[in-house]
Amino acid sequence: MSEFSLSFKGHHLKLGVNTCVMGILNVTPDSFSDGGRFFKLGHAVDQAHAMVAQGADIIDIGGESTRPFSDPVPPEEELRRVVPVIRELAKTLPVPISVDTCKAVVAEQALAAGASIVNDVSAMGMDPDMVRVVRDHKIPVVLMHMLGNPKTMQSNPHYDDVVADILSYLDSVIRKAEEAGVDRSLIIADPGIGFGKTIEHNFRLLNHLPAFDVLNVPLLVGSSRKAFIRKTLGETEAGTVSREDIETGTQATVSAAILGGAHIVRVHDVAATSATVKILDAMRRA
Repeated sequence: MSEFSLSFKGHHLKLGVNTCVMGILNVTPDSFSDGGRFFKLGHAVDQAHAMVAQGADIIDIGGESTRPFSDPVPPEEELRRVVPVIRELAKTLPVPISVDTCKAVVAEQALAAGASIVNDVSAMGMDPDMVRVVRDHKIPVVLMHMLGNPKTMQSNPHYDDVVADILSYLDSVIRKAEEAGVDRSLIIADPGIGFGKTIEHNFRLLNHLPAFDVLNVPLLVGSSRKAFIRKTLGETEAGTVSREDIETGTQATVSAAILGGAHIVRVHDVAATSATVKILDAMRRA
């Protein structure tokens, strides 16, 4: 696995030696897995500290659900959700805080409150001003592939070749970001598991992650608790599968991602993932 070193805003991430765990903190009422659980400030702060204690290397805070068929949230509401949490956590949290947003105004104010990474599911495509924010603040940015937008992405997604098409897209957005002045050494790529992909597309991506090595940037994979896992385990409109089975399925995909070359895994259950990471990293080094 390629190794990368990211230095920014008083933080340093060495990627490629040990797998980096990004803990998901959704401060929304409607996210697909944990919507509403951490909507209150105190609950969100406690959960962030718990995830760090369990082994999280980054906390990723989002105030807008990007589940399939979801509607966008006005920037004022997104700011109301994320900024107080980031401001409070920045006082004491020892790890970098990432803001999960595609809006430049939200990213700007989140960075001012103490965030130091931008995770943009639109690869800076939904808000052209995002490039300026990332460039001027000199912070890492995650550029993710998504087919369309959350409202439309799961409406019959199609690719000529899902691996080749997404690889070409990520190569293109990385080049555009560089041309706009974004430091390539601070770019992270994400193939966008679950964002405009069928079950087969997601598994094919997980099987072919080494193909993304040619991008020569760190790779982030976020498969945690997503629909392709739940549906493969038997979830239907008439019934769900257990949380335990979903987490077991998630850890299977996390294992595949690590063995496939992912530098960062984005997850809900940090404790379970930390155990998986410890074993898989030891296996990679053996």
